[in-house]
Amino acid sequence: MRWANIEYNGEQSYGIIEGDQVALVKGGLFDGGEGTGKTAPLADVKLLVPVTPKTFYAAGLNYVEHVLESAKSAGREPNIPDKPDIGYRANNALIAHNEAIIKPSDSTELFQYEGELVAIIGTQTKHISEEDALSCVFGYTIGNDVSERTWQRGDRTFWRGKNADTFKPMGPWIETDVDLDSLETTVRLNGRDVITFPTNNMLFGVARYISAMSRYLTLYPGDVIWMGTEGQSENMKPGDVCEVEITGIGVLSNPIVAEA
Repeated sequence: MRWANIEYNGEQSYGIIEGDQVALVKGGLFDGGEGTGKTAPLADVKLLVPVTPKTFYAAGLNYVEHVLESAKSAGREPNIPDKPDIGYRANNALIAHNEAIIKPSDSTELFQYEGELVAIIGTQTKHISEEDALSCVFGYTIGNDVSERTWQRGDRTFWRGKNADTFKPMGPWIETDVDLDSLETTVRLNGRDVITFPTNNMLFGVARYISAMSRYLTLYPGDVIWMGTEGQSENMKPGDVCEVEITGIGVLSNPIVAEA
């Protein structure tokens, strides 16, 4: 099932995408929303950020090639993680499908994409086993972890390099019927494929992360976990369009524009 957070005729609601139509739903994602019997053409709705998380988590260095390329770029020896490592992102950075990524006027040319699978928690969870961990996942969407690398390396925290306004496109919707092993991630810049990789080829998968996190953190419905990216990213500039596609989920597309 494909859930979307939409604006239609000036009103916000959730809906279930059925082909080129959206069946409108009364209520939210996690409170047993009911169908209204009304539909809207998908082409006529504005897709919003699928969910605004209570807590916004991000897996760190979760693909081998990305670890190697990051170390090479920074001029240091690679350090392959031996356990899941979680970080945090900021809700102020979230934007929806088709909304503009703003490149700050004082940012450097090292302004880059990271195409990521996003897991959305559906039930409150604590102390869950790896075997059972996926049972608390409501569904999956797509994220673009936009990063200003000079800021990322120079600041003591990632407050600018990862969390500036518009740096976290997420969408276009939530897919609940997902076979993780069958997914493939492709990032395109201006229609050109820049990287393709098996989405689930992670150092530590979704279940491992959720289980490890739940030992210390209570996960709540609506929390999101961005699962990391693979390889080395190219630079983006104003005028570009960046797309992240994950098979079986959809395509997240955003233009890059210069700060006014």
